Amino acid sequence: MDEHLLSGPERDVAADAGHEQAPPRVGFFTDTSVCIGCKACEVACKEWNAVPADGLSLSGMSYDNTQGLGASSWRHVAFIEQPPAAPAPPSPPAADGRTELPLLDGAAPPRPATDPTGTPTELRWLMSSDVCKHCTHAACLDVCPTGSLFRTEFGTVVVQEDICNGCGYCVPACPYGVIEQRPDDGRAFKCTLCYDRLGAGQEPACAKACPTESIQFGPLDELRERAALRVEQLHDAGVGQARLYGHDPEDGVGGDGAFFLLLDEPEVYGLPPDPVVTTRDLPAMWKHAGAAALSLIGGAVLSFALPALDRRRGRR
Repeated sequence: MDEHLLSGPERDVAADAGHEQAPPRVGFFTDTSVCIGCKACEVACKEWNAVPADGLSLSGMSYDNTQGLGASSWRHVAFIEQPPAAPAPPSPPAADGRTELPLLDGAAPPRPATDPTGTPTELRWLMSSDVCKHCTHAACLDVCPTGSLFRTEFGTVVVQEDICNGCGYCVPACPYGVIEQRPDDGRAFKCTLCYDRLGAGQEPACAKACPTESIQFGPLDELRERAALRVEQLHDAGVGQARLYGHDPEDGVGGDGAFFLLLDEPEVYGLPPDPVVTTRDLPAMWKHAGAAALSLIGGAVLSFALPALDRRRGRR
């Protein structure tokens, strides 16, 4: 394994960060198909981590009053209202001029929740508890100049608020737009996956509080296996749009430590469809910068050397 791997699969992130004999990497699997939008995870997160209030302002678009992840919202339950598809046009008249009406005796099969393209045929709510992804390749950690962001022995990414200098480099580096600075002091905050609880052998507060086990916590490899079985179960039940997001170690961030089962496209949930770690191209950029610097130095040397040679030839 490369010493400073910035992209691609990485088998042991804790060992790469210098942790010897680290425990198995842990994370979250969020099954949105059983999320009921109760916001118990948001409340538990705020209470345990003493996260300050972030206001109460309805967006006018849904029942969501948090609206997104931020420095004071480490968990965010999204409410996505999907209206039904436009009704089909009435059947053409029969040969005798009479229009056929649907039967009311129950003989007709019930209308499915989605059509063959996956478009809902009746109103449905999609609910999902979003959180920091604790990426395998965390750009926020790579760009932090003070070491405030660090990789724990559990493979998670944590901000040390007493070391953060408020530079804000981590904010644009995150491909998910998770981390944010608090306006009162400028320091950055995000989910720590309850690092203090993990050290005491406990599960994170949000997973502990979830009443439907939509948020599942455990070793990441086990969660991935469990998630794959859950997708197969939903497909067998006719939920063809069920898919996993952030589980693949071959993706642009090397796989997420917090991944999701979605019932629609990632964009519907406000997630990027193909996230890429923003520091992936740093080695190539430094090579290009080095080549450009050498070219400038070479040009400067030639600009002085050529006139000197001309003068020497003139003296002869």
